[in-house]
This record gives sequence, structure tokens and C-alpha cells, in this order.
Amino acid sequence: MVNTGDTAWILTSAALVLLMVPGLALFYGGMVRAKSVLNMMMMSFGALGLISVLWVVYGYSFAFGDDVGGGLLGSPGEFFGLRGLMEDTTGEAGGLPVMAFVGFQAVFAVITVALISGAIADRAKFSAWMVFVGAWASIVYFPVAHWVFDFDADGHTGGWIANDLAAIDFAGGTAVHINAGAAGLALALVLGKRRGFGRDPMRPHNLPLVMIGAGLLWFGWFGFNAGSALAANNTAAVVWVNTLVATGAAMLGWLLVEKIRDGHSTSLGAASGVVAGLVAITPSCSAVSPIGAIVIGVIAGVLCALAVGLKFRFGYDDSLDVVGVHLVGGLLGTILIGFLATADAPAAVDGLFYGGGFDQLWKQIIGAVAVLGYSFLLTLVIGFVIHKVMGFRISEEDEVAGIDNVEHAESAYDFVSLGGGGGAASLAGQAHAEARNTEGATKP
Repeated sequence: MVNTGDTAWILTSAALVLLMVPGLALFYGGMVRAKSVLNMMMMSFGALGLISVLWVVYGYSFAFGDDVGGGLLGSPGEFFGLRGLMEDTTGEAGGLPVMAFVGFQAVFAVITVALISGAIADRAKFSAWMVFVGAWASIVYFPVAHWVFDFDADGHTGGWIANDLAAIDFAGGTAVHINAGAAGLALALVLGKRRGFGRDPMRPHNLPLVMIGAGLLWFGWFGFNAGSALAANNTAAVVWVNTLVATGAAMLGWLLVEKIRDGHSTSLGAASGVVAGLVAITPSCSAVSPIGAIVIGVIAGVLCALAVGLKFRFGYDDSLDVVGVHLVGGLLGTILIGFLATADAPAAVDGLFYGGGFDQLWKQIIGAVAVLGYSFLLTLVIGFVIHKVMGFRISEEDEVAGIDNVEHAESAYDFVSLGGGGGAASLAGQAHAEARNTEGATKP
């Protein structure tokens, strides 16, 4: 019999996670320069469209079909096109229709792929990005989702991290954030640095958009985390509170670092701290107490604030700090479970600080490193092949002129029309003139 309350909660949570995609588009869109905002937002929307289709056709089967070998991949054809699932009301948890779970997991796949786009802002061809989206989801995300999210059940065998290793990842610290962060680093290395990286300011063009986007992400994340309980129950309530408090603590930690280091706390820092806290609490929200969540939040806020500067030290151009926030935050949240987990929390496991020894800690480390290595290496291969076959990066001249005009024949802000005359042709002419002038001024 269908549990209508749980079903309503999971469908609501799925809608909240879906809202995170335009939230991410606003967050990323505000952080880039004005000539790149539409392309940045289109990368999120493009992922939303393509992954939605691939998930129904074969992605769900790859991730949640019966295991076909060592906990690495679900049966590709078991649920092809979601056949046989429309009338199944037994579900992943008692009384939850399978199609509700299908929809909930679909938006997880979407947001994971969209997160990667922030690492390659300003310089990726949209067509190449869309090819990457389909390839990466199929080769990397769908299998990793099977590893982490597919649990054994009566007559069903799931993934190795969830079952054989028994690492805790309640809502996607490994499958979503470490996965996307490692992929972002690999893709940034394949595409290379933006023109002017480390020399030009490249400041966010619209901080109100960044703040709105961060707010929508925080709002939607309650569906992301608390919805992963797959029921309207005590676990969802504990997770909800832990998500709230860890995020607030991370924002405060990030702002404190800015105040001590730079002498002022910024709106961009507040928004970034919010996301860092959300990332870190994602895997651990069912395993720690609210005090543990505060500790995780503060650590994530401080260390992620410091980690975003690593790209200048090591010379990789992670445009919007996907590595510093999602990879570092995901690693912190996943590994700190081994220290701060308490049997009083819904996951009912004690970490090192609660007398549980090193057992859970080594499991967390193995799960994190396995996903990081798999994602990084496979993304390098996928990105390199696309780059060689069709070219992944726009030309330097087009990059200076603005990727919005070059890739989409649009501009986010039509300043020319405010002054009258000129029109699109004048705008394009100004962009190309700017490109030529900038090129001439910056060449040695």
C-alpha cells in the first residue's frame, strides 16, 4: 500500500532539488563576467535537459539495476526506458512508489553534472560541453551512483561502497561533490587557463545574483539532504536541523577567515561559505549530532575559504572554485564522519571521538579516494578525447570578445539599446573591437 505522506515528501524533495539547478545557474552566472553569464547559465540548463532524458532511457538502470559485476554497475537493460516501473508501488522504502524514487534520483544526477561547469567558465564550447555531459554521466556518474546509493535488498544486489565497504554517504558527499570536484579539476587541466588568469581581476559581475543563487541552493538543499531519508520521519527531521546549523556555521567560518585575512567580510564569502557548509554536511547529516554538524560546518568554512587560493599556487584555473568548495568540502564531510559520527544519530555508528575506533574512518577514506581517483582519471580521458576530436575550447579572440555573443548570439545586458541606435550589429562590432584592442594591449 502506498504511503501517501512519504510519497508527498519525496516528490516535494525532488522538486526542491530541481530548484537547485536554476539556483546554481544564478550562483555561477553572477560570479562570472557580464559577457559570460548566459553561457554559464546555459551549461546548467543544458545538463538539466540532457540528463533528464538519459536517466529515463538507461541511467536509472545503470545506477539501480541489479548488479552485474562486483558492485560496479547495474544491469544496463533491466529498467531500459523505465519499463515495468510505472505500476510498482513497493519502492525503495516500504510504501514509496518506485517512480517517486526515480524522479528524486534523476535530479541528483542533473545537479552533479551541472556543478562541474563552474570549473571551466568563460572558455568551453557549448556543443562540446553537451557531448561531455552525456559521456561523463554515462561513464562516471551512473556507475558511481550505483556504488554509493544502491543498497542490497531482497533479491537485489547493489553497489560496493554502500554494501561491501559500508561507508556512510547519506546524500552524496562522494557520488555528488567529490565526484564533481575531481571532474572539475581534470577538465580545468584539459582546457587550460583563461586568458588573463592570475593577471586580470575577473571579478563577479553581479553579486545580488550570487546571493539569490546561494539562497535558492540552501532552500533546495533541504530536499537534497532531508529527502534522502526517503520518508517523512525522525531521520529527515534530524538531517534537516543538521543541514541548517552546519551551513550557518560554515558561513560564519568563511567570513571570519576573510575578516582576519583581508580586513573585511564579503557577500561573495557569505554565499561561498553557505555552499561549503551544504557540501560538507551532505554525507554526514545522518551520522552526527547537531554539535558535530556545527564542528563540520566551521571546519569546512575555514578550510574551503583557504583552499580556493590553491589554484593560484598550483596554477590550475578552476574558474568558480569547484575544487576548493566541492572537492575539498566533500572530502572533509566524508572523512570527518570517521571522527564525529555518534551512535545517537540515525546512522547509529560511533566514530573515533565517540569510542568507535578507526573502523569507520578507514571506510570513509577508501570510499572518498576511490571516487576521487575514478572520476579524475576518467574525466581526463573523456575531456582529452572531446578536445582532440571536436575542440573543447573557444579561441582566445572569441574568449576576449565574450562567449555569450560567440556561442549563443545573445547578450545578457543590452546596454546599446539604452542609448538608442546601433543595435545588435553595433554591439557585435564593439565586442570584436574590444577583442582586437585587448589582444594588442596584452601581447608581449
